[in-house]
Amino acid sequence: MFDYAPLFISLRAAVLSGIFVFILGTAAARLCLNIRGKWLVLIDVLFTLPMVLPPTVLGFFLLVIFGRNSPLGMLLAKAGISLIFTWQATVIASVVVSFPLMYKGAKGALEQVHEDHVWAARTLGMSEFSIFIRIMLPEAWPGILAGLALSFTRALGEFGATLLVAGNIPGRTQTIPMAIYFATAGGDMHTAWIWVGVITAVSCAALFTMNMFSRKKRV
Repeated sequence: MFDYAPLFISLRAAVLSGIFVFILGTAAARLCLNIRGKWLVLIDVLFTLPMVLPPTVLGFFLLVIFGRNSPLGMLLAKAGISLIFTWQATVIASVVVSFPLMYKGAKGALEQVHEDHVWAARTLGMSEFSIFIRIMLPEAWPGILAGLALSFTRALGEFGATLLVAGNIPGRTQTIPMAIYFATAGGDMHTAWIWVGVITAVSCAALFTMNMFSRKKRV
């Protein structure tokens, strides 16, 4: 009987990571708008670094950070929490690898917001938070959606970091990319082709939906 678990595990990781990176990436982009000079360069490099590092390197860093011998790992262990080789680890890995795409998309979109609108709102006494929610986000929404679509599909296809921190546990942490890899390695090309078709279709559907919604926002 065909096992559909990798589909649900991948979708869960991509959706949950999409929620996290939307909040974190948009907040980080807004924060960087107020920073100037060398600090902006340093922060931008740190936020963008996961996009250029090999996924295995990111997975190694996550193992070091959340492993049982790390300060954070020992603290979590005392609280009875173990993240390594769990489905939560698939979400963490997806967040890390997809965050730069959301951050870059949101940052570019927020930089295009008309400053006149922002300053007009300030003269009317609006708070910075209200300006961000009521003026900046609506104007930057198409670009933010594009970043969200890219980060979602990136999370859906994550392999290297997920394999290191979550492992390949069927029914628990085996995502579609891992199912493809191990099916191919085992000579089961039929199963591999099925998962290739599924992840391609889901990715195309996500990008198409986001693009259509983004176009409606521009009209």
